[in-house]
Amino acid sequence: FDLCLHVALNWTYRGLRVHGGPCVYCAFEGQSGIAVRAEAFRQEHLTEETDPIPLFLVTVPLDLIADHGELIDAIRAQIGDDKPVIVTLDTLNRSLRGSENSDEDMAAYVNAADAIKIHFGCAVLIIHHCGHDGSRPRGHSALPAAVDVQIKVSRDAADNIVTAVEYAKDGPVGYTVASRLKVREVGVDDNEQAITSCVVLATETAVPTARATPRKLPRTARTALAALEQAVREAGEPAPVSEH
Repeated sequence: FDLCLHVALNWTYRGLRVHGGPCVYCAFEGQSGIAVRAEAFRQEHLTEETDPIPLFLVTVPLDLIADHGELIDAIRAQIGDDKPVIVTLDTLNRSLRGSENSDEDMAAYVNAADAIKIHFGCAVLIIHHCGHDGSRPRGHSALPAAVDVQIKVSRDAADNIVTAVEYAKDGPVGYTVASRLKVREVGVDDNEQAITSCVVLATETAVPTARATPRKLPRTARTALAALEQAVREAGEPAPVSEH
């Protein structure tokens, strides 16, 4: 959300040039917090004289595979003759009616995202969860196989948020920025209780994430692994569909 606001405002992001323009942010989950998040950003970074920001919010759940045509029409109706430079889908899980582990469903989701990209000539940013061990995106491999860039967001030992480019088809990998969340009080509710949200601030105190050194398997384990691989090749079947 912070990144998209920088693009919409045509502000540099961590010293990097942005291709500024209208942005569409599809908040398929956490819709109730988006307005408060936007207000926290406004109070932290903007003045009362700021022109309207060309960030357009979609806060209704949908099935991207079935409804991407309607989403394209809705974006055109809101933005008019302009085209968005980025459409963010937050998250994949809340906009997919099928299974993340199905090759057919994931391929159809990628095709729907491609349709948005091709129609507007924009970037499509898909927010997706990691698997339980955090080593790879959750679900079928059709998604990471289709993306142009894969960016991992994690926390380091100092509780900073570390954002790192893990994969890029046409660019360098390893670029990393670190951030921290600042809690900001933006108002009070009907019960006179404070309403708070967070804003993202840059920090220079990131601890690089160490990569574990692969452990060499003993001979007996390698023999067992080779036997398993042979059995899979000769008699293997697709794993049953699972949400995990």
